Amino acid sequence: MFFRGGERRVMGGAGENDLGIGEASDRAGDSGASATGGLRRAGAADWRTLGRLVGQAFADDPVSRWTLGPPETIEAVFTALGRHVYLPRGICMIADQGGGTMWLGPGGSKAMPILPQLALVARLIGAGGPGAVGRALAVDRAMRRRRPAEPHFYLFAVGVAAEARGAGLGRRLIAATLEQADRAGLPAWLENSNPRNESLYRGLGFVPVETFAPAPGAPPLTTMQRPVPRPVVPHR
Repeated sequence: MFFRGGERRVMGGAGENDLGIGEASDRAGDSGASATGGLRRAGAADWRTLGRLVGQAFADDPVSRWTLGPPETIEAVFTALGRHVYLPRGICMIADQGGGTMWLGPGGSKAMPILPQLALVARLIGAGGPGAVGRALAVDRAMRRRRPAEPHFYLFAVGVAAEARGAGLGRRLIAATLEQADRAGLPAWLENSNPRNESLYRGLGFVPVETFAPAPGAPPLTTMQRPVPRPVVPHR
């Protein structure tokens, strides 16, 4: 997962003081704010807004900068992933205050359609040379190798706008989808790229699994898992 911008994360993590970090509806009209305090399920028409919120939050993320290069390329990558992967196949939330998340549910695929993928490769080469593609592939492979084989919810990224940080928005955005995981009786998984965000994740029930360098010379990532909560047994 990526979490950046005080609540952010990029090919990796999230935290609240430092955070910048079912299926999304394909109907643009299915995006009205619910009773969750301005949080709503993102629809297909939200791809620009979602990509901007998350991409800008990851602009100074160490793993994103090492992998993807300048802020405009980071935003372009998150926008493409939101539009072609996480909105049509995953669970994306947007907050009116300025934040968003990108999740995959159990069995969700991160594979991007070929034409958008080729356009993204060209963008990476233009910004960082051929090595940028190799770095991105290496980081992605390292993350995928560590994801659990069992069904789970995967938090790829969470981002909060600078002016909205420090008010618990990142926590609320993440918790909205964790409720779905709890109802399904499934664990959740993420990769954290910012140690300052670890306390946020711990507060939501995640525990560290492994800290690793996803590629030679890359900044570290920490995988974190949230086990299935134990049911509360009432006292008799």
